[in-house]
Amino acid sequence: SPTGDSSMVLQAQEEIIEMKDVFSVKLKRRRFVGQKKGGTLLGITIFKCLKKEENKLTDCAIHLNNLSEDHCHLWFRHLKEILNGFKNRPKSLKVFVNPSSHKREATQVYYEQVAPLFKLADIKTDVTVTEYEGHALSVLKECELQAFDGVVCVGGDGSVSEVAHGLLLKAQIDAGKDIDYIPTPVRAPVPLGVIPAGTTNILAHTLYGIKHAVTATLHIVMGHIQPVDVCTFSTPSKLLRFGFSAMFGFGARTLALAEKHRWMPSNQRKDFAFIKTLADLKPEECELSFLPLQVPQEDSHENDRITLLYLGGKDQWHKIQGHFLNVSIMAIPCLCSMAPRGLAPNTRLNNGSMALIVVQNTSRTEFIKHLKRYASVKNQFNFPFVETYTVQEVKVQPRLKSGFDAKENTYLNTAASEGNYPWNIDGDLTEEASEVHVRVHPQLISLYGVNTDDLESSQATCNCI
Repeated sequence: SPTGDSSMVLQAQEEIIEMKDVFSVKLKRRRFVGQKKGGTLLGITIFKCLKKEENKLTDCAIHLNNLSEDHCHLWFRHLKEILNGFKNRPKSLKVFVNPSSHKREATQVYYEQVAPLFKLADIKTDVTVTEYEGHALSVLKECELQAFDGVVCVGGDGSVSEVAHGLLLKAQIDAGKDIDYIPTPVRAPVPLGVIPAGTTNILAHTLYGIKHAVTATLHIVMGHIQPVDVCTFSTPSKLLRFGFSAMFGFGARTLALAEKHRWMPSNQRKDFAFIKTLADLKPEECELSFLPLQVPQEDSHENDRITLLYLGGKDQWHKIQGHFLNVSIMAIPCLCSMAPRGLAPNTRLNNGSMALIVVQNTSRTEFIKHLKRYASVKNQFNFPFVETYTVQEVKVQPRLKSGFDAKENTYLNTAASEGNYPWNIDGDLTEEASEVHVRVHPQLISLYGVNTDDLESSQATCNCI
């Protein structure tokens, strides 16, 4: 009841709160300064998840006043029982924080924005602040994952990729799989949560439609689960890693050059590497083999025949040889602020396929026009030198040159002289000389988030928040 003007006419207003929107309930007490326990019971406070504009989530508190201790405890116990009944909501999380991500802000983001919400939702956490590249991977290999309901990574795309790879590698080890050759990997046993604290944060943008730590945290707290396709990247003799996307050519050479200038600030070295690689633009000579996506038709044998004819026949590999400026292989749309439609807008998070995007050799001017399209609403593939395919598998076989000139050596590490080529796999640099075989594995991992691929399904999911 408002205080002041006694003549104010009070109107009863009814507001409905659905329990699926609530993530915490606490007893509300009045305490003196410095008092940590006890105090006068005033009622209960309900914490609710709200959807704001542009996919942003936020939390709000609703105070329900009641001076009866019996009533308060009865309501509190009953509401807690309801909250404990939501099966996907985590109660215990393994958290990895990369303090070196972007502007070294991941630690601050976690302890100031993420941890308080986990505590409010009564989620227990086991936190590892990583100290070196590969730290999260080594911890996950020894981790007893059955003790946790999920794994969370606070960092950039490289950190998330390492944790996802470690989570899936641990699943193969626990299942007794040969980790050198995994044609049919087993699913990750627990979901992965992504808290964006990097530069581009492609996976976070793809999952949440926004780079916002609180939004990501609330998706985890609320237990929103999204199955996602994952790729295996292998040579003929070994598994390189699990991942979501990769680039060979321009995208990989840019990353290789940026990694050699780690002494520069993050944005400066990436801008420098991009401009330098563009100035010395060179195509890669290679052979691409790919297996088109086979679309099963349930209508008639005639439809089956037409589909197979269109795709080139069942299990028939296609080959392309030539000079290519860039080759992208992506199992997810890869949204980011620089590409709001996505680097691969024609694929989906969980449709069991990959987008193969091939940019053939062309002039620097035309290539720049293609790159600029990513930041606009125009079709970035509407060029005669760009080809796109929907595939299940891809093999990339570089054609080794007789020698590397001095300029090319600036892009690669010292291993370049031995014939290694750089790959950009989820923002991480990998170098390999031999053929790389990429397979997509449908819904191999679950991530906390919603499917932003389909606006209708995304809106329907967000409407319950």
